[in-house]
Amino acid sequence: MKGRFIAAGLGLLLAAGGALAADLKRAEEIVGGRCFICHGMEGEAASALYPRLASQHADYIARQLADFKSGKRKSETMAGMAADLTPEEMKALGEFFQKKPATHSQSADPDLSGVGRYIFTKGNQYSGVAACVSCHGPKGYGTPQLPRLAGQQALYIENQLKQFNTRERNNDNAVMHSIASKLTELEVKAVSSFISTLE
Repeated sequence: MKGRFIAAGLGLLLAAGGALAADLKRAEEIVGGRCFICHGMEGEAASALYPRLASQHADYIARQLADFKSGKRKSETMAGMAADLTPEEMKALGEFFQKKPATHSQSADPDLSGVGRYIFTKGNQYSGVAACVSCHGPKGYGTPQLPRLAGQQALYIENQLKQFNTRERNNDNAVMHSIASKLTELEVKAVSSFISTLE
């Protein structure tokens, strides 16, 4: 009797493993057909304008794709890319990119990155800016609900902070609206520069 339960359990595990492999194969097909143009096959991003997806949380990617599809997050390009994706495909794409190794940038201006390090780890008590680590963690790895920031493109981070400030981006945590509205242009550039260097 015990042997039957073990065999049944192993059978379920093998079936789940096969389904995951099939899902990742489908994700690879989708990436090779459309995502790679901006994000690269490894999630490394083809330009500083586009986010690096490598090592990003699978659930976070799936949620962003769903928000693009529904229009909750605005982007004509991404709305078109996500329009025909099923929830299962969105989840598979998240898993695909989460498995890719993260990359990062070298600081072009260590002084600027130093200011960014201060904001990232301590915030700015004089203007009420909270430290990034309080939500995204000391290494910028985030959570399944909050994005991994470590190694993200500096220009992409800058643009997202500006969109949070102007409320062009409002599909995520409303706390970001308050934080972004208090950041100076120097702080935006500095924290974006520092985040891009995190491994």
